[in-house]
Amino acid sequence: MKTRGGISAFFSFLIPLIFLFSSGVEEDAYVRARKFMVDNQLAARDITDKKVLEVMGTIPRHLFVDSRYRSLAYADRPLPIDEGQTISQPYIVALMTQHLHLKSGDKVLEIGTGSGYQAAVLTYFSDEVYSIEIKESLANKAAETLARTHHDKVRVRWADGYFGWEEFAPFDAIIVTCAANHVPPPLLEQLKEGGRLIIPLGSTLYFQTLTLITKKDGKPNVQHISGVTFVPMTGKAQEKRRN
Repeated sequence: MKTRGGISAFFSFLIPLIFLFSSGVEEDAYVRARKFMVDNQLAARDITDKKVLEVMGTIPRHLFVDSRYRSLAYADRPLPIDEGQTISQPYIVALMTQHLHLKSGDKVLEIGTGSGYQAAVLTYFSDEVYSIEIKESLANKAAETLARTHHDKVRVRWADGYFGWEEFAPFDAIIVTCAANHVPPPLLEQLKEGGRLIIPLGSTLYFQTLTLITKKDGKPNVQHISGVTFVPMTGKAQEKRRN
C-alpha cells in the first residue's frame, strides 16, 4: 500500500510539472513566432513606427483566433473566424494602425470588431477605444476575449457600424475593418476636424483600395495607400449596394 501510495503521489506531483513545462514550451514558441512576424513581415516591409512594432510583438494574437488556427496565428495571412468573417493579416493591422498616427488622448472608433485583435492593438495608443460589431455573437465573443486578455479599455457595441457611435462623437480617428463602396456619411460627420479615417474602399466583391481620409475644413482629403481585400460591410451599407 505504501508503494502504491508513493507512486500515486509521485504522479500527482509529476503531471502538473509536465503540464507547466509543455505550456511554457508552447508559450516560448508563440513569443518566437511574434518576433519572427515583427522582423520579417512588418519591419522588413514598410512598418517603421517603433511603437506599432513593439505593440504587435506584445499582443498574444493566438488568443484571438480559433484554437484550430493557432499554429497559423502569426503567419502572413488572414484567418477565418466565426460568422464567415476573418481576422486581417498582421501586416494590414500594423499598416492601418500606423497610418492613423494616433497620439495620447485620441478617441478612436473601430467599425467591425471581428475577433477583437485590432481593438486590442488600439488600446496601446488610446485610452478611449470604441468598437462596433454588427454580428451579435462576434461582439459578445470579442468582448469576452478582450476582457480575458486584459484589454479593458475597449467598449464593444452590437450595432450597425454604418451609423457610427454618435453618443461618443466626435472621434480623433476612425478605422473601418470591412469593405465599402463609399464612406458612410455618419462616420465623416462624427470625425473631428483634422481627424483621420481609414477604410477599404472599392468593389466589395473583389478588391479595394485602403484609403486614408483626413477631415480638413469639414471636407475629406483623400490619400490612397494600398490594394487590399476585406470582407464587405453589411447592414445599411449592403442595402445601399442593392439600390
